[in-house]
Amino acid sequence: MPILDRSKLRPEVLKFIDESQKIQLKGALEFLKTEESKGFNLQAYMKKTAEYNEKFFQMLSSKEGTIDDFYGVFSDEELRKIAKFVRFVVNYSIEEGLKQHPLPEDVKIEEINVGGVPAEWQIVPGADADKVILYFHGGGMVLMSPKTQRELTIEIAQLTKMRILSVDYRLAPEHPFPASLEDSVNAYKWLLSQGFKAKNITIAGDSAGGWLTISSLIKLRDEGIDLPIGAVALSPLTDFTDGSKTIYENAKTDPILGDVGIFWWTTCYLAGADPNNPLLSPVNANLSGLPPILIQVSTSEMLYDHSTRLVERAKNAGVDITLQEWNDTIHVFQGFGFHDLPEAKEAISKIGEFIQNLFK
Repeated sequence: MPILDRSKLRPEVLKFIDESQKIQLKGALEFLKTEESKGFNLQAYMKKTAEYNEKFFQMLSSKEGTIDDFYGVFSDEELRKIAKFVRFVVNYSIEEGLKQHPLPEDVKIEEINVGGVPAEWQIVPGADADKVILYFHGGGMVLMSPKTQRELTIEIAQLTKMRILSVDYRLAPEHPFPASLEDSVNAYKWLLSQGFKAKNITIAGDSAGGWLTISSLIKLRDEGIDLPIGAVALSPLTDFTDGSKTIYENAKTDPILGDVGIFWWTTCYLAGADPNNPLLSPVNANLSGLPPILIQVSTSEMLYDHSTRLVERAKNAGVDITLQEWNDTIHVFQGFGFHDLPEAKEAISKIGEFIQNLFK
């Protein structure tokens, strides 16, 4: 039984979701034609995901049980096969999107190794060679890449006239916590080693990448490393515990996360790690000493109070943090709805303004 209540979505969002799902279905069918699909039962996976997704939200509703109860729903081998499937579908969708909306020809994409971590430079005409936005993509620590977020990051680069270093950090289930955080922190340290000044670096990310943004700041601060001039987090994940109310309350209005089965995304990344670790759940961390931060979020998404609680705690710690909210849209609407939702361009414009103001 689906968690999402389609009647609660406004027409523009519903149309966008329906069109996106059509492309994803084509991607799923294409995957079944590949060698990688051997041994993967799509129907069984979807049935099991729906069954345990419902149990997950029942657990949140009743307050009986913990995320630990969902370890072992899928075996390690099944998780690896599922990850290949969802990555294929996402990449297929991105390729189809780029056919409709090609990137500007004058944007330079350059793959690079940053201290052992794969990444890519995204350089727009007129970009300041001394200033950089270090970007961490979303995808639940399981999927996506710098390529999947290019439209969003390049738009930000054009507004700010800064180059983007987008990090292709390691993903779960192959590489659980703390692999992605280590890669993100090492990418920042690499920038410093190349002569970039901390005062000329901004860190940004969406969803899981928003978590990496906040947790990287904390880890860098604790290591005594000069912090960037500021940070931007879009719909960030900030709490791996069961402390979020909107994970349950907003599930019916979240077409991105409501039915995907975040119970297995969470367990395969945690891999037994304590979700109370402040680097995993920065909403409960000491946030003092962090640079200015911009948070953007939709009030109707499951991660809504991941932002509001983080902002409240950061303000209490003396952090200059700004919260910008939009109603009745979707998780990371800035990227997912870049060409379809009017709020996306408005929000991206505000990101550009925030970053530019950091240097005034």
